[in-house]
Amino acid sequence: MSSTHPASGREAVSTRPDGATRETHETGATRHAGTQRYVQLALLVIAAGAIYPILYLRQVYQPTMLEFFHITESQLGYLYSMLGTIFLISYLPSGWLADRIAPRLLICFSLVATGALGLLYASAPPFPVLMMVFGGWGLTTGLTFWAAVIKRVNLLAGADEQGRFFGVLDGGRGLVEAMLATIAISLFAWLTQSKSLPVATGFRSVVHLYAFLCIALGVLLAFVKDPDAERAEQRAMSHGRRNVLADLLTLAKIPELWLVAAIVFCGYQVFWATYSFSAYLHEGAIGLSVVMAGTITTLKLWMRPIGGIGGGFLGDRLSKISVLVIALFLAALSLVGLIAAPSIDNHLLLVFLVLFIGVLTYAIRGLYWSLLDRCNVPAPVTGLAIGLISVLGYSPDVFLPLINGWLTTNYPGVAGYQMYFGYVAAVSAVGGVAGLVLRSRFNREVRS
Repeated sequence: MSSTHPASGREAVSTRPDGATRETHETGATRHAGTQRYVQLALLVIAAGAIYPILYLRQVYQPTMLEFFHITESQLGYLYSMLGTIFLISYLPSGWLADRIAPRLLICFSLVATGALGLLYASAPPFPVLMMVFGGWGLTTGLTFWAAVIKRVNLLAGADEQGRFFGVLDGGRGLVEAMLATIAISLFAWLTQSKSLPVATGFRSVVHLYAFLCIALGVLLAFVKDPDAERAEQRAMSHGRRNVLADLLTLAKIPELWLVAAIVFCGYQVFWATYSFSAYLHEGAIGLSVVMAGTITTLKLWMRPIGGIGGGFLGDRLSKISVLVIALFLAALSLVGLIAAPSIDNHLLLVFLVLFIGVLTYAIRGLYWSLLDRCNVPAPVTGLAIGLISVLGYSPDVFLPLINGWLTTNYPGVAGYQMYFGYVAAVSAVGGVAGLVLRSRFNREVRS
């Protein structure tokens, strides 16, 4: 009898005498397996969209957080530096761990543990405990979640479905984040304005919303079967025979890989700048209310599906590297425009700037990983290449919160944020230059 793996979504055909009946049965089973895969993908999209926002509530509620926890902006920077440090040291071992433990179990643990830490976070603990919470979040969303969810999607998708599954993961995750953020800011506004409750009560309710959702998703995913566990174990065994040091040396000899890492390094800092938009718009020289600033930055989250999908579409139609370079330079110019916000007496223009930067940010994020395919990375070490680029490209998680905290503390008001946005604008331009160099190398390969 000839058949295919259920995850491939292709029909199995029997050569037995009762072939007609068998074919019908297996086709039904295959359809059921296909439906199950999409249900699991939907759960992963929701999980990925729900687990990270609780870590980054500062992009909407930073002024409220400072008041709620009784901390300074420098201390807030220390918290996110702790988170970034744990992330940085987790990228490579997270892949190793996902090869040895079923990804489904890692994802379930990550969701429940992240939610449990969120409940502790909602109790407004003292700063040392906050440091422990952020360190724990670094482990539950970095070490046990990052590679596990990527690998889980990889196992769910057939060979000809990788693009659409990962596209749904990223775009769907952004959509889930935007929907949850909209619900959260609506809840916050209802409690603090309609009910006239303290902002601390509103913020605690927002944290509870995310925390209980993560716990519920973790419990739900625990009951979803993992039909690809055996396949994952076989893949892990084959990966385990490789020499990691030799593979790293191979990757180090690919100059295009370093340029991609530089682009990720620069582009990721543009994304980080968006976390400070709410606090910046709330500053006295601009003077938007907490709810208004939060609403604008929440609208920015809705730009992710537009920027990611739109940037990818343009990249496929024109040139990925060219669209990426243009986006990086436009982001630099737009940040310079945002620096001039205190002199702009037009809130609609401010909203446009924030949303436009959001579109550019998500276009950059959606495009920089697509460059890896042209970097001549050997197929057996593609995962390691992603880990290596992640370590280098996402290293701003460690130092950028410290830069932000130092500038906004030593230069209070809009001045600190203006200096911060000026730095990120310069870095974005450097990323554009790195993209031009990479495009030149790609063109030279084509000509040769």
